[in-house]
Amino acid sequence: MEVGPQVGGGPATVPPAAPIEGRSVRLEPTAASHAAGLYERSHASPDDAAIWTYMPYGPFADADEMSAWVATCVVSTDPLFFTVVDRATGAPVGMASLLNIDTRMRHLELGHIWYARDAQRGRANTETAYLFLRAAFDGWGYRRAEWKCDALNARSRTAAERLGFTFEGVFRQHMIVKGRNRDTAWFSMLDTEWPPRREAFERWLDSPEGTALARPDA
Repeated sequence: MEVGPQVGGGPATVPPAAPIEGRSVRLEPTAASHAAGLYERSHASPDDAAIWTYMPYGPFADADEMSAWVATCVVSTDPLFFTVVDRATGAPVGMASLLNIDTRMRHLELGHIWYARDAQRGRANTETAYLFLRAAFDGWGYRRAEWKCDALNARSRTAAERLGFTFEGVFRQHMIVKGRNRDTAWFSMLDTEWPPRREAFERWLDSPEGTALARPDA
């Protein structure tokens, strides 16, 4: 009877609530002090409502309501929320988190990711993903990283594949979000796939802004 290969090593490390420094962004554990800046960047225009279309929360009625939500993020450990800060300006441009953290099985997920509209096509999302994946695979000992999104969220699905995640399928009627059905598209990246992905990320980070990030196996 065929069985899977033996897996050595102990459990992965619990991701610490500590800043992660990048080149253009810094990932800071979400704090109450971030709330005002996050609200300003995500509620300045009626068009900003689109940021929240596929999120289970938002848009928020006012700054106080968003501050109350941010307060729940501050004390949460899974998801472990980070605020994405533009290093050049010191201003928050969005949020991302690590969740479904399983140190024994050595897998985690990147999720709760959103950015201000003017940051969505910049370097923030790509570098944030790189920083999380580098920490997970090179530092904390994880074997698998996951990316999940509403199956109708074409932009998120495209981002997952651009970043080097592999599509695994759709979980039908997986969730009810804001009273609507959500089928969930699942993507993953494995530790064995990470070295060439890391090289692709680092080539991109060394390249002029605007250069497309190509999967190393494309």
